Amino acid sequence: MEQPRRSKERRRSQRLPLAVPIFARGLDDKGKEFLEFTTTLNISADGVLVAMRRYLPPDTSITLEIPAAPLPKLSSRPKLVRAIQAHVIRVTRSEPSYLWALNFSSPII
Repeated sequence: MEQPRRSKERRRSQRLPLAVPIFARGLDDKGKEFLEFTTTLNISADGVLVAMRRYLPPDTSITLEIPAAPLPKLSSRPKLVRAIQAHVIRVTRSEPSYLWALNFSSPII
């Protein structure tokens, strides 16, 4: 019996099943600005998977914004990344929402 062919892994980094609350901001397919709050389903250094209520075509550019509580006053505050540029690679219908596979413009690690 022939073994099923495995597709070649295309990811450059390991995915982690990490739920991070985020805002997704951008322009929809009609050119109207949107801001939607959601949570990541998995994340890697190069991209993320999120569930969204709206459809966006592949290659749409968006900004992911990570909300954070105010930090206490520190003598040397670390530089924190709170906005990440990304673009849509793939959109899959998953009732009642869409799953967006996003690629970061530059790795986050």
